Amino acid sequence: MKTVSLREAQDRLDELAQDVEQGETVTVTRDGKPVFDIVPHTEVSNPVEKKGGIDWEAGQAYLRSKGITNPFPYIADDFDDPLPEDFLLRPLP
Repeated sequence: MKTVSLREAQDRLDELAQDVEQGETVTVTRDGKPVFDIVPHTEVSNPVEKKGGIDWEAGQAYLRSKGITNPFPYIADDFDDPLPEDFLLRPLP
Protein backbone atom coordinates (compact mmCIF):
# COMPACT_ATOMS: atom_id res chain seq x y z
CA MET A 1 0.00 0.00 0.00
CA LYS A 2 1.32 3.40 -1.00
CA THR A 3 0.78 6.58 1.03
CA VAL A 4 0.96 10.06 -0.52
CA SER A 5 0.04 13.57 0.58
CA LEU A 6 -2.95 15.35 -0.92
CA ARG A 7 -0.73 17.81 -2.80
CA GLU A 8 1.40 14.97 -4.16
CA ALA A 9 -1.76 13.09 -5.21
CA GLN A 10 -2.94 16.14 -7.14
CA ASP A 11 0.38 16.39 -8.97
CA ARG A 12 0.72 12.64 -9.67
CA LEU A 13 -2.89 11.53 -10.19
CA ASP A 14 -2.23 9.85 -13.54
CA GLU A 15 0.68 7.84 -12.12
CA LEU A 16 -1.36 6.87 -9.05
CA ALA A 17 -4.26 5.79 -11.27
CA GLN A 18 -1.91 3.47 -13.13
CA ASP A 19 -0.74 1.96 -9.83
CA VAL A 20 -4.36 1.43 -8.77
CA GLU A 21 -5.14 -0.22 -12.10
CA GLN A 22 -2.39 -2.72 -11.26
CA GLY A 23 -4.25 -3.59 -8.03
CA GLU A 24 -2.43 -1.35 -5.54
CA THR A 25 -4.29 0.73 -2.93
CA VAL A 26 -3.16 4.33 -2.42
CA THR A 27 -3.85 6.18 0.84
CA VAL A 28 -4.03 9.98 0.53
CA THR A 29 -3.18 12.01 3.63
CA ARG A 30 -3.59 15.60 4.81
CA ASP A 31 -1.23 16.78 7.54
CA GLY A 32 -0.10 13.17 7.98
CA LYS A 33 -3.60 11.87 8.69
CA PRO A 34 -5.37 9.52 6.23
CA VAL A 35 -8.20 11.25 4.36
CA PHE A 36 -9.26 8.70 1.75
CA ASP A 37 -8.08 5.66 -0.20
CA ILE A 38 -7.89 5.18 -3.93
CA VAL A 39 -8.79 1.54 -4.53
CA PRO A 40 -9.19 -0.63 -7.63
CA HIS A 41 -12.70 -0.83 -9.02
CA THR A 42 -14.16 -4.32 -8.82
CA GLU A 43 -16.58 -5.60 -11.41
CA VAL A 44 -19.62 -7.59 -10.37
CA SER A 45 -20.06 -10.48 -12.76
CA ASN A 46 -23.63 -11.23 -11.71
CA PRO A 47 -25.84 -8.10 -11.43
CA VAL A 48 -28.32 -10.02 -9.25
CA GLU A 49 -25.67 -10.18 -6.50
CA LYS A 50 -25.40 -6.38 -6.49
CA LYS A 51 -29.16 -5.90 -6.08
CA GLY A 52 -30.05 -3.85 -3.04
CA GLY A 53 -32.96 -1.98 -1.60
CA ILE A 54 -36.33 -3.24 -0.47
CA ASP A 55 -37.72 -6.56 -1.69
CA TRP A 56 -41.39 -5.53 -1.91
CA GLU A 57 -42.57 -8.95 -3.06
CA ALA A 58 -41.00 -10.65 -0.04
CA GLY A 59 -42.58 -8.06 2.26
CA GLN A 60 -46.03 -8.62 0.78
CA ALA A 61 -45.61 -12.40 1.03
CA TYR A 62 -44.65 -12.05 4.71
CA LEU A 63 -47.69 -9.88 5.46
CA ARG A 64 -49.99 -12.34 3.68
CA SER A 65 -48.50 -15.20 5.72
CA LYS A 66 -49.46 -13.29 8.90
CA GLY A 67 -53.01 -12.72 7.66
CA ILE A 68 -52.52 -9.02 6.85
CA THR A 69 -54.03 -8.33 3.44
CA ASN A 70 -53.98 -4.53 3.50
CA PRO A 71 -51.45 -2.94 5.88
CA PHE A 72 -52.87 0.57 5.26
CA PRO A 73 -56.63 0.06 5.19
CA TYR A 74 -57.57 3.75 5.35
CA ILE A 75 -55.81 7.05 4.82
CA ALA A 76 -57.96 10.16 5.20
CA ASP A 77 -58.31 12.46 2.18
CA ASP A 78 -57.10 15.43 4.23
CA PHE A 79 -54.11 13.54 5.65
CA ASP A 80 -51.53 15.99 4.29
CA ASP A 81 -53.59 19.20 4.60
CA PRO A 82 -52.11 21.97 6.76
CA LEU A 83 -53.18 21.99 10.40
CA PRO A 84 -55.54 24.75 11.57
CA GLU A 85 -53.79 27.82 12.94
CA ASP A 86 -55.57 27.67 16.31
CA PHE A 87 -54.24 24.12 16.81
CA LEU A 88 -50.71 25.26 16.05
CA LEU A 89 -50.91 28.24 18.47
CA ARG A 90 -52.39 26.26 21.37
CA PRO A 91 -49.83 25.69 24.18
CA LEU A 92 -48.73 22.17 24.92
CA PRO A 93 -50.25 20.51 28.02
